[in-house]
Amino acid sequence: MSDRSDGGDGDGGDGRGGDGGYGGADDRRFETRAIHAGQEPDPETGALMTPIHANSTYEQDGPGDHRGYEYSRTGNPTRSDLEANLASLESGSHARCFSSGMGAINTVLNLLSAGDHVVAGDDVYGGTHRILTQVYDEYDIETSFVDTTDHDAVRDAMREETELVWVETPTNPLMNVNDIGALADIAHEGDALCAVDNTFATPYLQRPLEHGADVVCQSLTKYLGGHSDTIGGALIVDDEELDERLGFYQNSVGATPGPFDAFLVLRGTKTLPVRMDRHCENAMALAEWLEDHDAVERVYYPGLESHPDHELAAEQMDDFGGMLSFELDGTLEEASTVVSETEVFTLAESLGGVESLIEQPAAMTHAAIPREERLAAGLTDGLIRVSVGIEHVDDMKADLQAAFDAALS
Repeated sequence: MSDRSDGGDGDGGDGRGGDGGYGGADDRRFETRAIHAGQEPDPETGALMTPIHANSTYEQDGPGDHRGYEYSRTGNPTRSDLEANLASLESGSHARCFSSGMGAINTVLNLLSAGDHVVAGDDVYGGTHRILTQVYDEYDIETSFVDTTDHDAVRDAMREETELVWVETPTNPLMNVNDIGALADIAHEGDALCAVDNTFATPYLQRPLEHGADVVCQSLTKYLGGHSDTIGGALIVDDEELDERLGFYQNSVGATPGPFDAFLVLRGTKTLPVRMDRHCENAMALAEWLEDHDAVERVYYPGLESHPDHELAAEQMDDFGGMLSFELDGTLEEASTVVSETEVFTLAESLGGVESLIEQPAAMTHAAIPREERLAAGLTDGLIRVSVGIEHVDDMKADLQAAFDAALS
């Protein structure tokens, strides 16, 4: 597997504080930066944890003469510390946080103009598919959905008006692994940006900017927050001009997080490495068990040698993540029964928390995608997606076995 980056912080500015978060290189290891990057004890009180700056506005020394902050939609000290932390972890120089992952995705799409074209994976998250086809399509921005593991298909989809190649890796929910460097090269050959949704992998396992991507998108709701108690999103870049463009829309559109949400995510990033180690360990054990199970037709997990992208995943990622999907050798109704009968696995949307979740994408996270398109992309009605938590894996196996028994009896 690839070596986890020891690089980090970049250039400062915009009144952002922290431990130089945006200023100066930080050669400490990931686990250390997860706890310390962007944060220092409060200079007045010595408080170790980043304060929750519950302010809407800030005193100015004179008209227009502020001390780095003027209005919390534009900037907030708690949010700035989180942005510095995320920039370091993703090997970027700038980060922008949002009130949701979709707020972050929308801000990337704000860079587009009428007549522009997007190339995106054909098994992207349902919310991404919805905003491209039902929101931005109304603004004369067309999207071509293709198999992004097929580089010839991506090249064929590129047009003169293509301005963005949108990549997920691993994909949601089929766990396809995309070659970030190759797709970034294709995008750049066409003078387009390459944006990568890195939510499933997290920066602990994969850092797309190191492979040539222009923008990294994170749903902070998921692994970075880690406790299913906050909503947020982030964009990380390594280009000051691009960051300024994103920052303009962040401020102008206003989908920014409150300080308490930023604080919760900062709390989550501190334990990201140890949580992800357990997520990965449990997911591998569960995937191997499912692959050998008589009731299971197919398992989608890049850590399995049977996965078609296993070698690429081993090269591009530091481990294989905590997400997997599988299909039963049965009917839609049997799959629905399985997801409804578990107890350790909670039937719920979302992912990346310490607790295990289970869902049926066709009826839940990907219901917005027309059935014909879903089936063409391999998203069958009976597909089950699992967010593997950090409980004991033997309890997970027993829980799924009981659900299988209920479905197949």
